Amino acid sequence: MKQLVALGLFIYIRNCLFVQGAVVGSCKSSQFLCSSGQCVPRIWVCDGDEDCKDGSDEANCWEKPCSGFLCTDGGCVGNGSLCDGSSDCQDGSDELQENCGQTECKQDEFTCKSRHCVSLDSRCNGRDDCGDGSDEESCHSCMDDYFLCPRSGGCLLRAQVCDGSPDCPDGADERHGLCQLPQQTHHGCPEFSCSDGQCVPHSWRCDHAQDCVDGSDEQDCDQNECLDSNGGCSHLCIDQPLGFVCDCPHGMRLVRDTQCEEIDECLDTDLCGQLCFNENGTFTCDCHSGYLKGAKAGECRAGGDKPLLAFSSADGVWRMDAAGLESRKLVGGDLGSAPLAVFTANRTLYWAESKTASIYMISLDESSGKPHLVLSDLGEVMGLAVDWLHSLLYWTDALVGSVNVAPLNGDRRRLLIGGLSTPTGIAVEPLLGLLFWAETGGFARIERAGMDGEDRLTVVGSGLHNPIAISLDTPRRLLYWADSTLRTISRVGFDGKHRKTVLESNGHLDRPFALAVFEGKVFWGDQETRTLCSADKHNGSSFKVLLSDIRSLGGLVAVHPLLQPEAASGAGVCGHPGKVCPFQCVPRLFDTNPPHFFCLVPGDDVAEGHKKSAVLYDATFAEILSLIVLLSVLLAVLVLWWWNTEFSCPRSRLLHPTISLKESQDPLVPVLVPDMYSFKDAQLKVEERCHMSI
Repeated sequence: MKQLVALGLFIYIRNCLFVQGAVVGSCKSSQFLCSSGQCVPRIWVCDGDEDCKDGSDEANCWEKPCSGFLCTDGGCVGNGSLCDGSSDCQDGSDELQENCGQTECKQDEFTCKSRHCVSLDSRCNGRDDCGDGSDEESCHSCMDDYFLCPRSGGCLLRAQVCDGSPDCPDGADERHGLCQLPQQTHHGCPEFSCSDGQCVPHSWRCDHAQDCVDGSDEQDCDQNECLDSNGGCSHLCIDQPLGFVCDCPHGMRLVRDTQCEEIDECLDTDLCGQLCFNENGTFTCDCHSGYLKGAKAGECRAGGDKPLLAFSSADGVWRMDAAGLESRKLVGGDLGSAPLAVFTANRTLYWAESKTASIYMISLDESSGKPHLVLSDLGEVMGLAVDWLHSLLYWTDALVGSVNVAPLNGDRRRLLIGGLSTPTGIAVEPLLGLLFWAETGGFARIERAGMDGEDRLTVVGSGLHNPIAISLDTPRRLLYWADSTLRTISRVGFDGKHRKTVLESNGHLDRPFALAVFEGKVFWGDQETRTLCSADKHNGSSFKVLLSDIRSLGGLVAVHPLLQPEAASGAGVCGHPGKVCPFQCVPRLFDTNPPHFFCLVPGDDVAEGHKKSAVLYDATFAEILSLIVLLSVLLAVLVLWWWNTEFSCPRSRLLHPTISLKESQDPLVPVLVPDMYSFKDAQLKVEERCHMSI
């Protein structure tokens, strides 16, 4: 009976532990179990962002000192929840105007009641784009001959549109995208100027009715500009009574008035943080290896280590977490506007100091450690970048006007690209073999080349003034840049397509000087407001000040292993787009002219794209190797021959020995008579020796 009771008790305890294990043990030790049963990385707990669907990873965090936003009712939410358009505090204090201020959307955007910004084209289009319906409020249906003011919902006569004076409260009727560029006029005439100086409306031009006294409004109406080089249009040119317009085929859109580019709905909608798949208008998002899907749709969060930011200022070099909660000084002293770069594999930070014209390095994990000199006698270094695959350091020199390269230990250096105006920011993507840099001055532009400096290509050549800093969003193959004159942050594809302005001056973008992109955010430092800020990388929403009162903020870099991934096994790009290497890619940038990357192929040529200028095993080496092999074979043959000669025992000599003893012809030498007994003894000794050797 006691045994049955013990058995029942054992089964009961086991079942209880099993039930608990099904819940408690369902997450790994490195994960946190949400109240809903969901598992999230433990490093996401109390980081200010609700990653559990029920928000339990941020529950009870208020018991610690609130490192995010302290709600009026005493609750605590992450800084990322502040002013994001949804109330995270129970009393809604994280969305009050007194805390968030007035949202400033761009000129071509509409401000929702939730303070989100949507395209102005979304106003009164019949769809709830704001999410709170505010973009569809106070909408009127205007007749065909009227124009609808998007923000106010009012109607204007078509004649009032593009007449030179704004009639909508927000001036939408005079927008550049709506109105064509004004034509040159004479004598201050805002309309069409007749040859005699008379003014007539543009709509009267080439309408088959003479309105100018001299008839000049009906002259040259049959001219077809499209016959001359297609009017400069990349695809379609449409002749009009007055001038012409460029157009694009289906699936493309017009950019810069004359060029067409393919429509990428994934980039247009920005629904996905990384991978986007569009199937018949339905979007599916995914994340690259090493990233995890976040709680928000399309969000990708980095797994493993917590992301860090490193920045330089007049107070030294600092590191801080990406949420702006913890910071630590690495190097003291006034470094000025020192650009930064990081080599994540060995946790090393590089920076350029303008006072000494040198580049230094220090460990990210050391506090108040001693910097190590890498390079000296430089000019004015404006940008730094690390090629983590080939252990190279790239930098721009504004004094010399060049892009330069050196090994990470600084034992050699080389000028790759010269003759530049004032180069500023620089970035590399060695997995694709790409090098990017920006220039300011009279010919401001952003260019790219192979990592050997060859095959230069302009990525952005217009609409720039002072692109002071650039950064790469590698998962989406986008380049971001900050323009300190235009006070904007913009992006473009690596191929120069799909350009977009992400953020315009919002009170904390007055003089941007540094830039970094990671996960779903763009980070920048502003020298005017002395702040370090972040915002959504797609549209500039979810703006947040991470750190304030920074003296002379200089460089900025994001730190995480996923930002510098290792090359995949197998064939990969070798220092240049389109140059694939199935084996080891080796840079030869310092001892050859021109500098280049080449591919080591065991037992074969050193491939260099479509040309082979060197041979891994050249003819001289092959001849020496062949000679060594031949001599080795001959030596082996000689050794075998000597062995057989010395130690072989021919049977014929053993069985039939012949000893020739001729009679001596010298009378002084006696005749030898063979001793048969001595001969037999010798024969026995030979046989004995042969058997022993065998």
